Amino acid sequence: MNALARLSGFVGKTFALWVLLFAVLGFLLPETFRQLTPWIVTLLGIIMFGMGLTISARDFGEVLRRPLDVGVGVASQFIIMPLLAVALTRIIPMPPEVAAGVILVGCCPGGTSSNVMTYLAKGDTALSVACTSVTTLMAPVVTPFLVLMFAREYLPVDAWAMFQSIVKVVLLPLALGLLAQRLVPGIVRAAIPALPLVSVTGIVLIVAAVVGASKGAIVQSGLMIFAVVVLHNLLGYLIGYLAARAAGLELAGRKAIAIEVGMQNSGLAAALATTYFSPLAAVPAAIFSVWHNISGAIVASILARMGPEAPPRR
Repeated sequence: MNALARLSGFVGKTFALWVLLFAVLGFLLPETFRQLTPWIVTLLGIIMFGMGLTISARDFGEVLRRPLDVGVGVASQFIIMPLLAVALTRIIPMPPEVAAGVILVGCCPGGTSSNVMTYLAKGDTALSVACTSVTTLMAPVVTPFLVLMFAREYLPVDAWAMFQSIVKVVLLPLALGLLAQRLVPGIVRAAIPALPLVSVTGIVLIVAAVVGASKGAIVQSGLMIFAVVVLHNLLGYLIGYLAARAAGLELAGRKAIAIEVGMQNSGLAAALATTYFSPLAAVPAAIFSVWHNISGAIVASILARMGPEAPPRR
């Protein structure tokens, strides 16, 4: 078990490299990895179940203790990234499927890797975890609504079906994880060291499946999609930081909100795009999965030099 925990820790720390490696493998071996496409939703459900195993009551306690700070983070997440996505689709010419995929990424909740990056940035990790938890719980309603509002001009959007899917693939696994904490706490505590390995495995397989299924589209439009994803992500960090500063948050909180806004649950975006749009629409999510883990580590390193660590979580 100790060896598994060490392996899991190593894989978690080198997450970005594994995502990049499997994106390349998906591109080089498309026939192999596109066979995983039907399993994308299942893989995401496993990841969210793992998240449910790690969420605690004190994470939601932050909402009651600091409603303004969490409110700033949640509002920034669901306002900045969707509007940035819409602006980019207006400015940069792209196929309708790609535009819908970019908007879908922008309308998703924050990614769990943002919590790790906030810790590395010496930011307010408790605030980051609270924002991720709240936006994830809000996603079944907010994400389909935003996608319907902003992406329907590009592709037909079935918001009700999308709501049902997010409930099944996000809320239900989360609830099962929370239930497991109550019913079998000993088993959960023993399993937690292995969770990074499970999460990384799930994400890299999703990325490889999407890349494999969309190799032709990536060859044709990959450079343009990469440029859009990079702009979306970097502007998210910057505007998220500025929004938190305008709201009066301290430095540690500004770091948390910047990273929370910039890093999306691209696995959810890939699953929804594959199910309701097309493999091409899932490409922005796959590229985002690769890029935001690389950029997140760089941004965390830069932010870590800006000031002392946040106070410990209570």
